[in-house]
Amino acid sequence: MQLDWGGESLQLLPDKALFWQRKLTLIIADPHFGKSIAFRRESIPIPTGITADDLNRLDSLLSATKASRLIILGDVIHAKSSHGHPLSSKLKDWRLKHPELNILVVRGNHDRTAGDPPVSWDFQCVDEPFLDPPFEMRHHPIGKDEPASGYVLAGHLHPSVRLVGRAKESIRLPSFIFKEKMGLLPAFGGFTGTSLIRPSANDRVFVIAENSVVAL
Repeated sequence: MQLDWGGESLQLLPDKALFWQRKLTLIIADPHFGKSIAFRRESIPIPTGITADDLNRLDSLLSATKASRLIILGDVIHAKSSHGHPLSSKLKDWRLKHPELNILVVRGNHDRTAGDPPVSWDFQCVDEPFLDPPFEMRHHPIGKDEPASGYVLAGHLHPSVRLVGRAKESIRLPSFIFKEKMGLLPAFGGFTGTSLIRPSANDRVFVIAENSVVAL
């Protein structure tokens, strides 16, 4: 799905990512790497392979877009207990496959408790907001009357919307939601869950339905 916003061309991708064409920048939010590991360490039975699947999706996105920069809008590592083997070795090996890729992390709430990624991952970490005109990159959404220095791109909420059919059947789909001053990105991680958002009348909503991004 192609979207023109503030004079910039953005691609909304069904793998829960946004591509900023002029800057060759792929933007994702809330990967929560290691969340399944943290759950298993609490004796909660979670399938393995979730991190590998997320990294494979990221590989495909980078290959398709030819992005030279990756911006992560917070919550890279889910918890402090997620650190260490095997997560660190998986991400280190993945990073070695993309040595020229510039990776910037805008810290989120989980990053503050989990800590920054290991030095070996070569991720640059900054506090919000990160300004890259005409956009202001954040993890946390801003309030309706909160000032901003550009159009805000944010994560944190893991947005989804519910669609209801004629027979009252319903489905909940991850979504991109663009408001007047802010765009919300869906959570990239495959084990994150979603939060139901009720869009306002003037919001532009794009849902992810299997391999497509559909405007509502």
